[in-house]
Amino acid sequence: MFHDPTHVLSVLHAGFHGHGVLVVGDLILDRYIWGDVTRISPEAPVPVVRILREEARCGGAAHVAVNLANLGLNPRVCGLIGTDPPGDQLRTLLAAAGVDTQGVQHLADRPTITKTRIIGGRQQMLRLDQERTDPCPEITCTAFISQIIREMQRPPAPQAVILSDYGKGALSEPVCQAIIQAARHARIPILVDPKGTQYFKYQGATALTPNRRELAEAIPMEPSDLDRLLYAGETLRQKINVDFLAVTLSEQGIALLEPEHPPIRIPATAREVFDVSGAGDAVIAVLAAGLSAGLERNDALQLANVAAGVVVGKVGTSPIERHELLTALSSEAALAQADKICSLATASARVAEWRAKGERLVFTNGCFDLLHAGHVTYLEKARLLGQRLIVGLNTDRSVQELKGPTRPVIREQDRARVLAALASVDLVILFDESTPLTLIRALQPDVLAKGADYRPEQVVGGQEVESRGGQIALIPLEPGRSSSTIFHHIQSTRGVENRCTS
Repeated sequence: MFHDPTHVLSVLHAGFHGHGVLVVGDLILDRYIWGDVTRISPEAPVPVVRILREEARCGGAAHVAVNLANLGLNPRVCGLIGTDPPGDQLRTLLAAAGVDTQGVQHLADRPTITKTRIIGGRQQMLRLDQERTDPCPEITCTAFISQIIREMQRPPAPQAVILSDYGKGALSEPVCQAIIQAARHARIPILVDPKGTQYFKYQGATALTPNRRELAEAIPMEPSDLDRLLYAGETLRQKINVDFLAVTLSEQGIALLEPEHPPIRIPATAREVFDVSGAGDAVIAVLAAGLSAGLERNDALQLANVAAGVVVGKVGTSPIERHELLTALSSEAALAQADKICSLATASARVAEWRAKGERLVFTNGCFDLLHAGHVTYLEKARLLGQRLIVGLNTDRSVQELKGPTRPVIREQDRARVLAALASVDLVILFDESTPLTLIRALQPDVLAKGADYRPEQVVGGQEVESRGGQIALIPLEPGRSSSTIFHHIQSTRGVENRCTS
């Protein structure tokens, strides 16, 4: 869930304010040959693909740049391509997508990296690669570094730098360290999509976004034990002096490794996975875009996770589109709201995560029948007392016990769903007892909020909260606004209508 969903949507609608991002790395031309497979070749036991169409797309660092352009940013790209038709085609595709290619260098002695995928139906049958992966000569690296520094200094200055390493030779250790030092000096965040096992060449970067297999290879260890892998990943993060690691876990989402906190797991959002190629590019592009636009780290990463869920539902290396992300967010918002309604066991687990991050927890409770402006204002004021607001909600049976057989007017699941839709509310827990004392003892909130029509000694659970150093907060109520007033008004109005028609 987003900490500030309103800000996230505002930034996304604004196209991340059109900020500039510099992408440096391996530029790749992705070619796709699409066809039908209806028979096996008589010459060898292989399928025969009848070609229907061909398509070329930007891949590697070029694909990251196109993702940024589609989101509304102004990306520049630095990389190496050959003096060949694939290189010309790649540069044309980048320009057409709105990517600045002044930082692209042509090399006469190296081909443009080209990956040709043959796809039968929706299944990739074969991939053909044209490339050279040996290190570039020192003179080439020196010229490349100079070009990158010029791009970083060319106004307007980029708000973030991405190193998109596909292990094809562009991002050697001297190149990486020169960029990282220059970015640190300019106080520009620098994010790395790493490759290989030599992570020390990324030392000093802001963040790395390896996938599970890549992190396991860098440590090295088996990737099957995720808890051990993430623990070892945190040790690696400290050794290479990186602010945080965002480890992509395919169908398990993303894990965030940062100082002084246990790993934070963000669940995957994909409904159906067709092709994971390009998901890592979408993650680092959206993460960089979010950070450049001032999103808090967790929200930028949550947004990147949503983008990955969109991309893996496509076939081939397809960039994320801003409208797709907005549509996905609408769906995610509904899911996140429903996810706020949970059992005590689930709530306890989330509370443990929030408490580990040092967040202040506020608890309040009530029937919240016929939710009105007074309720909304009260909950907003309660939320301001901490970072998380937990609402204990009376079940229908307990409301009847408190208010009589004609209440509640709205059934418990509907009341819970409406409360969960409020931005100020983080969790809703139904309780069937006459008081929420069991919830308060289990969750141990830092603040216990009630309306100012109570006295401190009347607040259930107040003694337990204060004994642990917490506080009771009595919140002024909006005058003239109550569910009972609305209920009586409806009844009286109905009585007038009945007299008029009789």
